[in-house]
Amino acid sequence: MAGEVNLLCTSGKPHMPVTATQQLAYVLIEAMPTGAIADVQMPLNFSLVLDHSGSMSGEKLRDLKEAVKLVLERMQPQDHVSLVIFDDKADVLSPSQPVTNPGHLQSLVDRIKDGGGTEMSKGMKLGLAEVQKALDPSRVSRILLLTDGQTFGDEERCRQLGADAGGLGIPITALGLGDDWNVELLDDVANASGGVSDFIDAPHKIEQYFQSTLRSMQATVVNNAQLILRLVQGITPRQVWRVLPLIAQLSPTALSDRDVQVYLGDLEKDQGQAVLVEMLLPPRAAGRYRIAQAEVSYDVPAMGIVGEKARSDILLTFTDDAALAQQYDPRVMNLVEKVTAFKLQTRALDEAKAGNIAGATQKLRQAATRLLEMGEADLAAAAEEEAKRLEQEGRMSDAGEKKLRYETRKLTQKLDQ
Repeated sequence: MAGEVNLLCTSGKPHMPVTATQQLAYVLIEAMPTGAIADVQMPLNFSLVLDHSGSMSGEKLRDLKEAVKLVLERMQPQDHVSLVIFDDKADVLSPSQPVTNPGHLQSLVDRIKDGGGTEMSKGMKLGLAEVQKALDPSRVSRILLLTDGQTFGDEERCRQLGADAGGLGIPITALGLGDDWNVELLDDVANASGGVSDFIDAPHKIEQYFQSTLRSMQATVVNNAQLILRLVQGITPRQVWRVLPLIAQLSPTALSDRDVQVYLGDLEKDQGQAVLVEMLLPPRAAGRYRIAQAEVSYDVPAMGIVGEKARSDILLTFTDDAALAQQYDPRVMNLVEKVTAFKLQTRALDEAKAGNIAGATQKLRQAATRLLEMGEADLAAAAEEEAKRLEQEGRMSDAGEKKLRYETRKLTQKLDQ
């Protein structure tokens, strides 16, 4: 049956000015599960892969264990879970099994002790093997990976395991705790798997990140969503950004000279995903034109639906009326501003890494200005502080870099600002 996913396309400007040259347009494409599948509840297939090396001693390990026990308490008997721990070796604390006796699993968690070094790939390998035991299209499969340190000598193996997980449709939520972990590595692992990475700046926040991951899995109702954008001749796509639930630049695949495809993955009820497309428009006379068609294909395994599609035409009106041409959609342009702030801090980090201190400092201050205008005073202050640090010391702090990198991804979660 059709109607499980709504597709809504909104232009940044309801009326484009008639010009003699190309102009930039923004189109927001939202894919949202409908009430037709509001009652769908897919069972989970979850593996928690947890660092228990020596650096996890004290508050970190205590809060980690409490967070894991709460996850187990909130899972259902039809869900499968496995627990894997690693330091410079790895062990399956509990193999994949239905959550029929959470109390027993919680008692195993209580026995975790800290010690040893860090070789993350060993834990990832065991976690991936456990998830595969209960892998099925009718289940939401995911790995949660947490580490607080640098893994040594196995970075490429970690990246390959991330790609292996992605090939099997198993996203990895990769979480770094504290300051001393490899940002690029966790980002690469998450991206290769189709998952997300994030930064936990204090042990007491582990619980909220674990609960967020669990809620995301429990809310998933649509799998394998793919967006195809079919453009009218003369329309040129420039960039495609995921803006909800997090900001991320997407890498479209060209199907032809005018068709591009973007893999979206899972859609959650009450949220879905939103994509912002930047495109160049050729000159047009006044009038209303169809510039593209958006199509999302998707599966709803719980209802036996595979390869269903939702479509929506993207229409733009060109006008000679200057007053009309100045109007804009506030929500779309709010998203554009937040993506712009994200771009600035991303480019600043790239410039700093390349040794261009002046360029990085300039972009950080530009980002700070935009963030302050959005009401993001804390992030703006962090950007300004890191700009000063770059000028004085020639480098950014680990904590400041992580804060900017990961918190600006979440700007669009605050659409009322």
